[in-house]
Amino acid sequence: MLSARQKVPKALTVAGSDSGGGAGIQADLKTFNTLSVYGASVLTAITAQNTVGVQGIYALPVDFVEQQMESVLDDITFDAVKTGMLLNAEIIENVSRMFKSRSINHLVVDPVMVSTSGSRLLAENAIFALRRHLLPLAEIVTPNIPEAEVLAEIKIKSLVDAREAARKLHALGCKNVLVKGGHMPVDGRGNPVDVQLADGNSWVVDTLFDGDEFVEFRNRFVATENTHGTGCTLSAAVTAGLAKGLKVRDSVEKAMLCVSKGLASSFAIGKGGGPLNHFPPVMNLSSEPSYRGGSFVQLLKSAYPQEWSDYVNHEFVRKLADGSLPIECFKHYIRQDYIFLRHYARANALASYREHDMDDIIKAAQIVTYIGMECQMHVKYCADWGISVDDLEATREATPNLAYTRYVLDRGMSGDRLDLRVALAPCLLGYGEVGLRLANDPATKRVGNPYWTWIQNYAKDEFQAAVREGEELLEKLFDDMVPPTNHRRIKQLCDTFRQATILEKNFWEMGLSLVP
Repeated sequence: MLSARQKVPKALTVAGSDSGGGAGIQADLKTFNTLSVYGASVLTAITAQNTVGVQGIYALPVDFVEQQMESVLDDITFDAVKTGMLLNAEIIENVSRMFKSRSINHLVVDPVMVSTSGSRLLAENAIFALRRHLLPLAEIVTPNIPEAEVLAEIKIKSLVDAREAARKLHALGCKNVLVKGGHMPVDGRGNPVDVQLADGNSWVVDTLFDGDEFVEFRNRFVATENTHGTGCTLSAAVTAGLAKGLKVRDSVEKAMLCVSKGLASSFAIGKGGGPLNHFPPVMNLSSEPSYRGGSFVQLLKSAYPQEWSDYVNHEFVRKLADGSLPIECFKHYIRQDYIFLRHYARANALASYREHDMDDIIKAAQIVTYIGMECQMHVKYCADWGISVDDLEATREATPNLAYTRYVLDRGMSGDRLDLRVALAPCLLGYGEVGLRLANDPATKRVGNPYWTWIQNYAKDEFQAAVREGEELLEKLFDDMVPPTNHRRIKQLCDTFRQATILEKNFWEMGLSLVP
């Protein structure tokens, strides 16, 4: 319980009402409440709406919208504000003027245009007002693909197009742009998949752009018809994160986990598509990792998002992408990687020893065999760089390499098989993410880049299939071995993943700085 002296994070939503309860201010306030943020609301419109569709919309008079805003803003200092359905140009211009005069901090703009059921929620003549008056005030704007197409005036048929749309929207003045990819699921190589055919092997890629850097968030596609209110919930969760002091990227990542869990536990309540679940499997936004259903792998990544980002977006990775990494740095890295592979094989052999079922023992042993083949390919790859087998065998193990590999082996010896698998996971998951992202990024240099082959190796189907198998194994072990209510054990696993992630980042740094 909060004491009278403790600061309560406060958020305001300026949006329409959904009489069916799944979207609009109803979804926003439920999300704020679930994430321990005090929520207030200003209504812009009232709808007659249910799970089948929108039967009627009544825009509130602009002067009454203004009166509501003055009432709450005169009394309460909000830590973050979001907008949803604003319906027409007059309301947009009025709301924008009030935000500007009040110097609102942390404004999240969800440019609601069409309901999940297909009903138009923004007048045609309001697009210009949205672009000109509201977007320049936003800390982050969160369009889905159809909304981004309208605002950016381009067609989005690929992840490359999504990035271009983000660039165009950022040029309108908003600080950050999140193009949500739920309308365009992709396969493991980033190729769009028909949403009607998408399944658990498909991915949703959300693209965040801050004017300098793109960050892609990849989450498994959740096959469900109960998606009503997804956009409102995501933007509300981002708002809640900002209200609680999180950075934009962290707020977005936590919000996506909320939505993923909400979709995974969604339910039908009427004749049409129901809402996602706004309540307990949704994850809180505290710094302590907590599991309430959904993906264990996603929890591991999002429990300490800064460490994961520092790893997969390291300067070493960026220099691989543009081909600017000094040759001596890469040679130092691949020599050390040969040593790493030997210990990686030992750790996976230990994993085989720790299994009990014969099929699982064989599967784990097959991983060791695969690592052996990878090591042989690595030797040939090193030869292309002028590094012989004798050179590799004579290489002295660098301190960061020793620290990382011995940590993994120690977790395998002192913990159980899940401890070991979690300690091994950042290597597989991170290289899979980096390889796929760089291979699909149009900014990655291909012609004349000495590291393009390295990038392709980790983006190829065989490696991505290994990543998926590794994820499935982690999920199975977690389901079998850890009760969802054992928060102490879950935090321990997240801490192991965090430490291994830091050591992976240090491995990049070792190569970049030629650490002996």
